[in-house]
Amino acid sequence: MAIREILKMGDARLMRQAQPISSFNTPELIQGIADMKDTMLAAHGAGLAAPQIGWDVQLVMFGTGQVISRYPDAPPIPFTVLINPTITPLSDEEQNDWEGCLSVPGLRAVVPRWQRIRYTGFDELGHAIDRVAEGFHAKVVQHECDHLMGILYPQRVKDFSKFGFNSILFPELAPEKSA
Repeated sequence: MAIREILKMGDARLMRQAQPISSFNTPELIQGIADMKDTMLAAHGAGLAAPQIGWDVQLVMFGTGQVISRYPDAPPIPFTVLINPTITPLSDEEQNDWEGCLSVPGLRAVVPRWQRIRYTGFDELGHAIDRVAEGFHAKVVQHECDHLMGILYPQRVKDFSKFGFNSILFPELAPEKSA
């Protein structure tokens, strides 16, 4: 297991269409998932997509089962490895909420997302996943799955007056400065 470099916005590898995974429970897949989890947890992320570490496959993970420091008011979501995902909106209702991204460090914006979704796919062993999610959980799944299509959240921003640096927008969340 290893902490991998997270690619940053501007890296062409983040713009690629990720490829489906056809073999489950392989040593390469299990190692890649372990590296992704270590990387996501070290970065205090709510989720991570394989393309963010330069791995061009349809695999995302999200949740930690606990409160995430970058989103202290968000409810915990179950840790999930989701392979070859499909998202279906369950209504036209959208939520507009602040999002950040490990590949776009230091910035946040208000992004529209479906409020309630169904997501399907597979876990690392090839077992089917079929869940309904809403609110923060739904937002995280949509955000991570966008990475598989080469989309970063700034591409979804509609109002750029609500896009900026965390330290300016949310100074109360900024790390304390030593005197």
